[in-house]
Order: sequence, then C-alpha cells, then structure tokens
Amino acid sequence: MDLFSTELDKNINLLPKDGTVNYYGTLLSNDEANNYLATLLENIAWKNDEANIFGKLIKTKRKVAWYGDSSYNYTYSNTTKQALAWTKELLELKTLVEENTGETYNSCLLNLYHNGSEGMAWHSDGEKDLKKNGAIASVSFGAERKFAFKHKETKEIVSRILQNGSLLVMKDETQTHWLHRLPPTKLITRPRVNLTFRTIVSRE
Repeated sequence: MDLFSTELDKNINLLPKDGTVNYYGTLLSNDEANNYLATLLENIAWKNDEANIFGKLIKTKRKVAWYGDSSYNYTYSNTTKQALAWTKELLELKTLVEENTGETYNSCLLNLYHNGSEGMAWHSDGEKDLKKNGAIASVSFGAERKFAFKHKETKEIVSRILQNGSLLVMKDETQTHWLHRLPPTKLITRPRVNLTFRTIVSRE
C-alpha cells in the first residue's frame, strides 16, 4: 500500500495496526531545507558506517554521525559509537521537532546517502540503549526517497515518499512489530541526509 496525499494530517496513523507512524509533511520551506542540507553536509563529522558481522568489520558507503546531550554510547550492528556535542544547527532542528511532536529527545543519529544506490536494509530500531516504545523523529533533507514498513508477521508493506524538509515519527510498538527500510533506486542521483532524533536511556 502506497500512501500519497496532497493534504497531510499528522494525526493519521500510516500503519494499520501494531504501532504508530505519523507523517507531518514539510516543516521547512524548500530554501530553508536546502540551506540546512548544505550546512549539514559541510559541518557534520561524517564517517563511513561500520557493522561487525560474524566477526568481520564491514564498512558501508553510507556515512553516519552520532550527536547528543552527553557522550552517550549507542551500540548497533555490534559496533559502538560515542555521541559528539550538538552543533548549532542540530539544536535548532531538535527544538523544531520537539515543538511539533510534543516529545523530547536527547540524541540524534544522522545518515548520509550520497545517491540512490545507497539505502538501508529491512531492520527495526530495538537496541537496548533506546527508550522502549519511545518516539523516533526522522527529518529528511535533499533527495526525496521512498521509506517502507513491513509487518514482521503478516508481511504487509506500507510506504511513503519523504519530502525535503519533512518529518516522520515512529512510536509505540512500531519497532516491535514492524521492520523499515530505505530501498535503493537508480533514479536518484542527489544526496539525502536523514536525522533521527532518539532518546537514550542507558548511560555508559
């Protein structure tokens, strides 16, 4: 099921059951979003993501960065990252997201996809460091990309095109019952930067 609408209602749950996903549409004008994109590409401490799979360290073309209120550790794919101090722009965006969602966040995982050939496989964000059933706010800049959800049992798929400067929020039992991914596409040549604001509960 593809969900496209010219009139967006942030209160509509995109998922039919077992979780909550709300799409707020664009929070920023196209010019504002493009300015943030340029600044994030330039000022964020991007590094190639790493995954430890069966004892072998794999580096991805996709780049990531991890920021937060404190030097939180965040472990996924059997690798651990330590949070850097917020930049001015990240704090601005954090405030904007909190004002729109009514949630609070203490950290942000950023992803840089250089073009459509880079994506993310099916997964759920269920790491022990994260607040259980807490909200994850996803802000997108740059190329518009499809974002998809798949129910772990029924295999039903729901997808949404994420616009430049837009906000999507996953919460409640979404991570327990649904996988999500960013499918690769040969049609996209521009970069996309994605910010996922989160709440870390274990402080190491």
